[in-house]
Amino acid sequence: MISPNKLIVATAGLALLALESGICQNPTSSPAKPKPLVTDIYTADPSAHVFNGKIYIYPSHDIEANVPQDDEGGHFNMRDYHVFSMDKIGGKVTDHGVALDIKDVPWAGRQMWAPDAAYKNGTYYLYFPVKDKKDVFRIGVATSKSPTGPFKAEPAPIPGSYSIDPAVFSDTDGKSYMYLGGIWGGQLQRWHTGKYDSSLKTDLKKDNEPALSAKVARMSKDMLKFEEPLKDLVIVDKAGKPLLGGDHDRRFFEGGWMHKYKGTYYFSYSTGDTHLLAYATSKSPYGPFTYQGVLMKPVTGWTTHHSIIEFQGKWYIFYHDVELSGKTHLRNIKVRELKRNADGSLETITP
Repeated sequence: MISPNKLIVATAGLALLALESGICQNPTSSPAKPKPLVTDIYTADPSAHVFNGKIYIYPSHDIEANVPQDDEGGHFNMRDYHVFSMDKIGGKVTDHGVALDIKDVPWAGRQMWAPDAAYKNGTYYLYFPVKDKKDVFRIGVATSKSPTGPFKAEPAPIPGSYSIDPAVFSDTDGKSYMYLGGIWGGQLQRWHTGKYDSSLKTDLKKDNEPALSAKVARMSKDMLKFEEPLKDLVIVDKAGKPLLGGDHDRRFFEGGWMHKYKGTYYFSYSTGDTHLLAYATSKSPYGPFTYQGVLMKPVTGWTTHHSIIEFQGKWYIFYHDVELSGKTHLRNIKVRELKRNADGSLETITP
């Protein structure tokens, strides 16, 4: 969700012309470059889920807010969320309108960033990061009896929550977990001592120490709060050593997502300033997670944020780029098939 001063779209022309293999809407045809799923508004950070046999997408809603660009993402000044649905990959995408507006969140100040959704006990939950009245990111939750909303926000953020990019994973045993965090504008570095320090603007600048970790906590049965304090989600190399802060090609930056395949947990995430989607695996939803490789090479634009779902026997990755606007803060969501090797490893995508 955050952008530095330099807009990195130098390769946009090449990337928009060719080489981006995509989803075969007709299984007998050659792969086609994925097209934006939504073209009448700007959308980003797509969290996709399958509810009742249908795909629902919960993205950010990018707008031109006329806010100067900065390293803390002030120009990402979004104000509401839309929900989209698809009956099939390659089919019609339906916009169900505004599901939640910032004016209807009592404690919110500004910047509604990347959301996620979950379903349990007959209720749909929308999780969202937004800065409070003191300009500190917290995670809120809103509920609805419909996957498309409208959602009604709880009167206060989730106790103990902070930073950005909530992703909720429900395991096969019925337990649910929230994964969260983003450094730089996502403020994760400001909490590294357990207390908020507004002086830490980017990262800790400690290249030879363990990198900042994403956070994870098991959710309560009512899905409205954490059942436990947030814990570090540690990513290690093949030798079992934590990735270091200076390892910008592999360390966690933002945009975490969890999925499970044949008993293995896959935590995928953005490396931020190196613009990669990477992934790591574990036998526990808490980790530690062992770094495995790059899932997707850089898209056009600066930010990289995704989600992964299984639908009708295939796996898909939802992501965004800036094909429609060429501007880092006005993005469009896309989808393509995600393929695995025989050993369960993920094939690297070159967009």
